[in-house]
Amino acid sequence: MRYSFKYIIAISSILLLLGYISLIKKKSEKLDEVQKPNLLFIFPDQLRNAAIGINNQDPVVTPNLDKLAKEGMVISNAISSFPLCSPYRGMLMTGKLPYNNNVLSNSNSRRYKYNNSWQKEDVSFSDVLVKNGYDAGYVGKLHLTSPPPIPGKDSIVWDAYTPKEQRHGFNFWYSYGTFDVHNEPHYWVNDAKEDELTFVKEWSPIHEANVIIDYLKNPSEKTRDGNKPFALFWSVNPPHPPYQYVPEKYLETYKDKSLEELLVRGNVNLQTDAGHLAFHNGATRNRVNLAKEHVRDYFAMVTGVDEQIGRVLKTLEDEGLDKNTIVVISSDHGEMMGSHGLMSKNIWYEEAINIPFIIRWPEKIKAGQKDNLLISPIDVMPTLLNMLGTTDGIPENLDGQDLSSIILKNRGKRPTSVMYYYIEEGQPASGHRGLRTQRHTYVIAIDKAGVEHKMLYDNMADPYQKNNLIGVDSTLEKTLKAELILQLEMKKDPWLQRYKKLVE
Repeated sequence: MRYSFKYIIAISSILLLLGYISLIKKKSEKLDEVQKPNLLFIFPDQLRNAAIGINNQDPVVTPNLDKLAKEGMVISNAISSFPLCSPYRGMLMTGKLPYNNNVLSNSNSRRYKYNNSWQKEDVSFSDVLVKNGYDAGYVGKLHLTSPPPIPGKDSIVWDAYTPKEQRHGFNFWYSYGTFDVHNEPHYWVNDAKEDELTFVKEWSPIHEANVIIDYLKNPSEKTRDGNKPFALFWSVNPPHPPYQYVPEKYLETYKDKSLEELLVRGNVNLQTDAGHLAFHNGATRNRVNLAKEHVRDYFAMVTGVDEQIGRVLKTLEDEGLDKNTIVVISSDHGEMMGSHGLMSKNIWYEEAINIPFIIRWPEKIKAGQKDNLLISPIDVMPTLLNMLGTTDGIPENLDGQDLSSIILKNRGKRPTSVMYYYIEEGQPASGHRGLRTQRHTYVIAIDKAGVEHKMLYDNMADPYQKNNLIGVDSTLEKTLKAELILQLEMKKDPWLQRYKKLVE
């Protein structure tokens, strides 16, 4: 009996020890979950890369973005491969190309018949984050839902309500479809029904920064689950038109500067009607005087948005969240602002396609780095998900590439090119296709009459893309065309079959 009693005591001790180890393991796993890096992805609308002060291009004052750039990595060749609001957002959220995610053009009521919206069945960025234990939030402009037309109304409806079941797991929601009322914005907040809008009388970047600051401080855990890491996406509408809706204090920096001091790019042309681009329905022609009227407003908006981003970053630091939060600054596309005699975006020129990409992660990314990595919208989802370690449930049918090992360790195969797209509403095989390599931009455009137009620029020798090299260097043209065709074949682009029929 004595040995039997000792045996029981020993077994009990072992069981207690195993239980204690299991408890410690569970606590450790819970701690690991909390210590997963947070994500703050900020993408102001229509912010071109040239308008970040640290790049020394546009004369824009952006002290907070400049500081962030010095604390992290600046990727100079981030390319908005379809430089238009909704297509970029569709690619960002799904990791898929427009003809694979159905967002072929800007979402509005005219495209409702094409179902030009974020598809419920597409496993998206936020879906994967939530599956991996994240509390996901979205603030600002979504622009991924085409609302139905209103019977009897001739005008196009742009703003749209996105029901909770179509928000792909976002838990915190302070968003709208799209509108141009920067000084009096409105939002659908969390569980609000379609007719339950929150109206605000404040410049939208200021108001949204306040919302995000509250989200980060998380008083009484009202905005998010404090036991989970967070992933917050903030889409600021400015510096998107209408440019005149900007607080006066931000105009002070630019009010006394001449046009020559502001429009410093070597390809600005305020006299042309850009008639040679009449075949292209993207960027806006015949309105170059708007550059004279609004360049100060545009730069002032950038400075204003910079200040609000600075407030959010300061809160991250004050709350002790900055060390373990991956912060990304990017944009959906740029702005021509008089370059090549054009305004707006949706064209192959650098002012439209070259967007900011600043990434800071103090624990893993050494400060002050610069990289000319080519990164496209479809690459962002797989890259950041792998960087976060949130790989459970990443779809296997993504069109994008995981570039995390290149960013973190400078290891891995670097893309040699990024695709360029222009697609007409509801017509996946329509429009233009092109490549942006480290050095060149090559585009084949097919107009509505089936006529082919080709563009080739050496972006190193000719950074303002003033000289079309088609017919000048046939060897280079042949090489780039072969790479473009190869990429189109690999991506099963329906445009390719149309092109082959045209040239055969």
